[in-house]
Formats: sequence, structure tokens, C-alpha cells
Amino acid sequence: MEHWIYSINIAGHTVSFNMDTLITMWITMLLLLILAFCATRNLSLIPGKLQYISECIINYFVDITKSSMGDVEAKRHLPLILTLFMFILTANLAGQLPWHLIHLKTGEFASPNNDINMTASMAVVVSLYYIWYGVKKKGLKFFFHGFSIDGLIITFVDTLELFVRPFSLALRLFANIFAGEVLVFTMAGICAYFAPLPFMLFELFVALIQALVFTLLSTTYISMAIKDE
Repeated sequence: MEHWIYSINIAGHTVSFNMDTLITMWITMLLLLILAFCATRNLSLIPGKLQYISECIINYFVDITKSSMGDVEAKRHLPLILTLFMFILTANLAGQLPWHLIHLKTGEFASPNNDINMTASMAVVVSLYYIWYGVKKKGLKFFFHGFSIDGLIITFVDTLELFVRPFSLALRLFANIFAGEVLVFTMAGICAYFAPLPFMLFELFVALIQALVFTLLSTTYISMAIKDE
């Protein structure tokens, strides 16, 4: 799909922005802030529905991070992991809003995750994050495993993974969200009243699954980087 591209000149260089992605990204973040405010406004020992759902999400990722990293490391990395999940899930669900009713001269509003620049940015952040903590924990041993045959092979494979992982994270999320929105849009063109409904319901499931996949893989990469094995 085309994007609403806005270009400016900075120090003799043309810099372009996908304005539709930026706007929906900020809308997603605003929705998250409103959700966080509503979920924490009236906390009680007997939680309401929103507080209960929020606590279930937090407890789920607390259990996962503790089982893979231990209590100390889990507390350190949980904020990033939870933020990734909530942002990706909200952004994916935002793609189901009737953005097509807003007509632009070029491009259209959709989920920010149907832009490869958005998913690639998150993948790069995750990669730099776990590389930083891996080097901080292990030093150069994070990259180099010795001069033996086994060590050199493992070093080569690990180096290759450092480049492959961000590509796989970015492309998997982008491709699934983009394909889903194209499918819904195509079915809406065939029969706007009934045909898109089952695909839209399926995309709600895909939105959750893809947010989980991205977040759990990120958790695994961080865990592998900081463990001594």
C-alpha cells in the first residue's frame, strides 16, 4: 500500500516521513495511556473487570520472565517486554478501526504495524537491547566462543543470528498484519456487508497471536543473551 509521505530538507538532505504511520502510532500510544489511566484509577483488593484483565496480562509475563531469567533479571526486563506486547497488540487491533472512511490524497490510515519501518524499528530496538545486556554480562565472550572448531562454528552461527533475528521479527509481524488488512479490504470490495466479517474476526485472533510471538521471541533472545550457558 502507498503511504502519505511528507518530505523535508534537513542540512541539504531530504528526509521523508510516513505520516499515516506516525499518526496511527501516536493514536495507539494515546489509547494505551488512556487504558493505563483507567485501569489504575480505582485499584481495589476486589478488582473490577479492567483491573482484573490488566493484572492477568502482567502476571502472565511475570511468570514467563521469571521462569526464563530468574527473579532479579525478570524485574529488570519486564517493563520493556510488557510495553512491547501492549503496544503491538493495541496497534494490531487499531487496524480493525474503520480508517478507510477517512480519505487521504495519498495512502490511507491503517495499523502502524503494516509499515515495515515500524516493525523494523521495534526489531532493531530489541536487538540492540539484548546485545547491550549480553555484552554487559559476558563481555567479548558474548560474540566469541574460542579458537576451537566448535567455538568457531558457534561464533559464526551466533553472528549470523544477530543479523537474521531482527529481519525475522520485523518481517513476520509486518507480513501478517499487512496480509490481513489486504484480505479484509479485498473482501470488502467484493461484498462490503457480509464477506469481510469472518476475516475481521480472524484478524482479531491474529492480532493477539502476532503480539505474543514478537514478545515471546524477544523474551527468549534477552534470556539467551544474559544466561551463562
